Amino acid sequence: MNTNKFTEHTVNSKQVYKGRLLNVYRDVVRLPSQNQSSREYIKHPGAAVVIPWMGNDKIIMVRQFRYPVGTVMLELPAGKIDPNESPETTIQREMAEEIGYRANILKRICRIHTCVGYSDELLHLFWAGNLEHDQLSADDDETIEVIEIEAARAIEMVLSGDITDAKTLIGLFWLKEILSSKELRKKFIQ
Repeated sequence: MNTNKFTEHTVNSKQVYKGRLLNVYRDVVRLPSQNQSSREYIKHPGAAVVIPWMGNDKIIMVRQFRYPVGTVMLELPAGKIDPNESPETTIQREMAEEIGYRANILKRICRIHTCVGYSDELLHLFWAGNLEHDQLSADDDETIEVIEIEAARAIEMVLSGDITDAKTLIGLFWLKEILSSKELRKKFIQ
């Protein structure tokens, strides 16, 4: 497939906001038609999200208040990738900080571009198995409740609309696929 007919080229780029987590840019682009247009978007360092498999058909999730949406959310553990950090290192760090576990088995499931219309954020979704208790090293700026939940119940909560966080929806739909496929169970659960 020829994608050149869709490609936009940057004429100029201006950072309009620099934050601790993200930066906002306003660019002028040349369209394939040779006309110009503007694009506003967020540059994000990327993040990693994990399905922590406890065995016995249970996973670990976290409950926390999410300020931008003004509510408490039930989510899979996740966190932003720090500079010079691999997604695998990020997820091990986040598991220690959020749930007090480390994974002896860590397998990449997929990559997710979360909001391609206005952000370059890329999430790396992992499966974590053979978990061991680790020192819980929670961040000072987070209040998190650790929840062990049956996989079937978590999936029910997605289907009923009780879980609305996008990364968690995708992760739990992957979990549903893994649990219902002999081939995927063998690959991830063993």
